[in-house]
Amino acid sequence: MGKVSLFIDGTQIQAEEGMSVLDAALAADIYIPHLCSHPDLPATGGCKMCVVEIDGVAKPVSSCVTEVKEGMRVTTKSEKLKQLRKIALELIMAGHPHDCTGCRAYGNCELQAMWQYLGVLHARMKDEFPEKTTLKIGTGSNVIIRENDRCIQCGRCVRACNDLRKVGAIDYQKKGLETYISTPEDLPLNQTGCRFCSACVEVCPTGALIDMEGLFRSDLPREQALVPCQAECPAHIDIPAFMRFVAEGKYAEAHAVMHEKVPFPHALGYVCNHRCEDGCKRGKLNETMSICSMKRFAAEHDETEIWKENGFQKPDTGKKVAVVGGGPCGLTAAYYLKKLGHDVTVYEKDPIAGGHMSKGMPEFRIPQADVQREIKAIEDIGVKILVNAPVENVAELKKDYDAVLVTVGTSVGKKLSYLPGSDFRNVYTAVQLLKYNRIKLVDPSYEMELDLGKTVSIIGGGNVSIDVARTLRRMGCEVNIVCLEKGEKMLADKQEIKEAREEGVRFYDGHSNEAIEGTPDQVTGLRVHEVESFYFDENRNLVENQIPDSTKVLPCDAIVFASGQVTGLTADFGLELNRFGYPVDPAQGKSGFKTSVEGVFTAGDVITGTKFVIDAIAGGRDAASGIDIYLGGDGKIDETLVERSLNPEIGPVEKFGQLPRIPTEVPDPETRMSEEHKWDKVDKNWTCEKAQCEASRCLQCDLRVPIRKVENFNAYSVR
Repeated sequence: MGKVSLFIDGTQIQAEEGMSVLDAALAADIYIPHLCSHPDLPATGGCKMCVVEIDGVAKPVSSCVTEVKEGMRVTTKSEKLKQLRKIALELIMAGHPHDCTGCRAYGNCELQAMWQYLGVLHARMKDEFPEKTTLKIGTGSNVIIRENDRCIQCGRCVRACNDLRKVGAIDYQKKGLETYISTPEDLPLNQTGCRFCSACVEVCPTGALIDMEGLFRSDLPREQALVPCQAECPAHIDIPAFMRFVAEGKYAEAHAVMHEKVPFPHALGYVCNHRCEDGCKRGKLNETMSICSMKRFAAEHDETEIWKENGFQKPDTGKKVAVVGGGPCGLTAAYYLKKLGHDVTVYEKDPIAGGHMSKGMPEFRIPQADVQREIKAIEDIGVKILVNAPVENVAELKKDYDAVLVTVGTSVGKKLSYLPGSDFRNVYTAVQLLKYNRIKLVDPSYEMELDLGKTVSIIGGGNVSIDVARTLRRMGCEVNIVCLEKGEKMLADKQEIKEAREEGVRFYDGHSNEAIEGTPDQVTGLRVHEVESFYFDENRNLVENQIPDSTKVLPCDAIVFASGQVTGLTADFGLELNRFGYPVDPAQGKSGFKTSVEGVFTAGDVITGTKFVIDAIAGGRDAASGIDIYLGGDGKIDETLVERSLNPEIGPVEKFGQLPRIPTEVPDPETRMSEEHKWDKVDKNWTCEKAQCEASRCLQCDLRVPIRKVENFNAYSVR
């Protein structure tokens, strides 16, 4: 496209052919007042704020709808233009409330900036107009709040909905002599095709359209807060783009979006604690998106693996890095360090790598084959993984490497040593039980001393205790779960609790432990009592309100503690440790994963305490970036594995707001506990049709971010 030369207020500027006079002036840092115009919307010239005079043209014209011409001479400031703008603005403000300080848009209102610029008296014509009768129509939803008395009918919201998004949920309506903006038949937004993308809110120049109070976090930069699912994800996966691809049936592209941030999207589809869903804006309408399960669906329906084609791989640096611990954190770090050009070796003490994914969760929750397939992809790019390779002293290991990363996690279960009988022979930890079960399924020759008997009592009410209980049921044991929390206050996932009950697990929630009964050679029971309430004091000591005469003994042959985990590190490992066994950072957390030994770094649960797989992955990414910088690199690991549109049309969906969440299917208890299927993954995946329907429920929150802001007069040099 060619250039044209024109003059604005005597200043010669260059502009692209086809550009409007308004856009040309603003691009040249010359301010022309405007209100209904927006850089991402088609111009209408309705507000008359942007009127200018053009030599040879009899009357002033709206600059937003007037194309530039070669040699054109434009005047933006004259007494006539000033009066036209003032009259137009006074008419707009006649029906507008003047309680500016009570408006949530105060200080960020284009109308306010306009009357300040033009020096217009706010209410000169206010008494000349009758009170409107349409002010209460369609004023609210759980996401978007409309204050109709603040609407100036600039039409930006209508153009955003109709032209930018192609949804068409709102338009100009007429009732008697009044014209107003609303939905067809004045229906609530959630009963129309409104997609709640909030593009209308983003372009509104006043406080007429606003987000529900508290909808977004106030402690984050605005661009992050506007996409709450991505903001809540520790790895910041681009979830809206991922959902768009699933909705379009482009599963390989969806899988690639996840691989931009995590090397274990399939595993996360099984076990992620889905904080993204906790933040999902869709939950304000009815139910949140099934984001976690959708990850697994996309991974299992990726037939081309295009994510492998577009990733970066930097040249060899000649630097060697050792990673101690082959869990999600260590493997993630190893993956990115290799892509950054370093030679990487992972040391894993157990027969299989994968950490908590492959040894700390049951097979029916996360199949070993799927975990190992993703680990194989890490090996395929050149990461060396050594199993049955414990590291006794990391300081000694450092002598052979340029850097060492310690990611051993919290791989040792913790017993409540103050509980009488905790040292009996038949007392185990959840880590021991789950590790034995998972490795035994892969390697039948693997042995561990384990004498469970017929009935097992589990101490603890979190997700780990549920995993242990359901595993033991599949191993043929009767199972009790004993925990302080009662009912809805239990820490474990509610669906997991429901399925455990269905599988025959007995719950003694609201119970406290007194002692393990039996002899050092054989557990015979667990003595407990009921509690009405409890809390932990400032020293983390338990203070409970016991229900009188509620003590009883639960007969059992073994005890499993699901009451926490520790690192298991000692001074022999070669690092300075605190009294809890965690590596000490000499700079008190400000040195970027450093330890007491130069060139040795830590990341993941070994420094944060036991968290979730997604947290470990995020920690591995950060550690890889920091170690690369330490070794002389730039630490940049972000990549784009698939292109996507920044401003796509999303189109209408009838009664979109009422679309229900599509649940995952779970086999009946009898089927999932049968000998043939007891280790199968519990929840079945969706059909493509159901997955696409579920993905189409996404509000596409990210599409709001690229919508440009209108700058007021203070942003321009010439005004």
